[in-house]
Amino acid sequence: MAKITNLYEQIYDFENLYQAYLSARKNKRFRRDVLKFSASLEENLIQIQNELIWNTYEVGRYKEFYVYDPKKRLIMALDFKDRVVQWAIYRQLNPLLDRRFIEDSYGCRIGKGTHKAADRLQYWLRQTDRKPDKYYYLKLDISKYFYRIDHEVLIKILRKKIADERLMQLLESIINCDDTKFGIPTGIDADQCEKEDRLSEVGIPIGNLTSQMFANLYLNELDQYAKHTLKLHYYLRYMDDIIILHNDKKYLHEIKATIENFLNDELRLQLNKKTAIRPINVGVEFVGFRIYSTHKKLKRKSLRRIKKRVKQLMWQYANGHIERERLQCSFQSFKGLMKHFNSYGLRNKLNAIYMTFIKR
Repeated sequence: MAKITNLYEQIYDFENLYQAYLSARKNKRFRRDVLKFSASLEENLIQIQNELIWNTYEVGRYKEFYVYDPKKRLIMALDFKDRVVQWAIYRQLNPLLDRRFIEDSYGCRIGKGTHKAADRLQYWLRQTDRKPDKYYYLKLDISKYFYRIDHEVLIKILRKKIADERLMQLLESIINCDDTKFGIPTGIDADQCEKEDRLSEVGIPIGNLTSQMFANLYLNELDQYAKHTLKLHYYLRYMDDIIILHNDKKYLHEIKATIENFLNDELRLQLNKKTAIRPINVGVEFVGFRIYSTHKKLKRKSLRRIKKRVKQLMWQYANGHIERERLQCSFQSFKGLMKHFNSYGLRNKLNAIYMTFIKR
């Protein structure tokens, strides 16, 4: 496909900046920084526009915090102004990159997502179930993916797609942040790594909108290699989780070694210990589910997380910390999730708990 050109002007177009502002403030309208920006909206958007036109825009400082969903992750958040800029880039650039991705890449893409990925895998399991051979799955998991994306490789990939020099300068300023290091050395978890030990040449911040776009683009190199060079039919990826199906276990071991070499040599990434080859009849753990050809189950870890969250909500409601409407909304979201897997027993249990508290 032809390289992307003449996109920078569309990014700083005032209407694009305004739509980026609307996207950035969604579900956050009453936060202090959003209210402050909105109070002088036109002036702030014009300021962003002028900074982009005259190449004086600089990425702001990151705020750091940890989340536990499901494991401890280091999140880095930008000021609202910078999030508007990221949305302005994303709205124009991501659709052009997305059309270059393979069909069976499901992470952070419009019309895709975890449930579509799970459905696709189950469709393949049903296909293989009808075949006489015994099938196996290879599950690949990349070690500390966001923290280990190599800046030099990422910029090289972007330059293969983009011929707009001003846009590339803007993207490079986001990737090579002068104030904050995003990378984590191998063998260390993010919460165990001191600030002074972080690496500047690798890593992109979890929490940035552009990071989702960069992360998908980065592993698209592996997708293209898997589909067009290795000719893998049953290949599916959700961000850095990859599933490959085949009826030859020895062949899957060979594919694992080949892909590992590609990741090491071309993308400077490593696989972690979760990488495994197993028969598909034991169920495939993927995107929070254990998936069989006939049904899906929620992973035990996810199930424990739901039960823990329900207990927290019950306690908050019983002690007057949340209103009944908030409790009802949370239970409705749980019910929506449970439509996607076999959950008859869990639904009945949650309904009983809910009715017990509501009647109090």
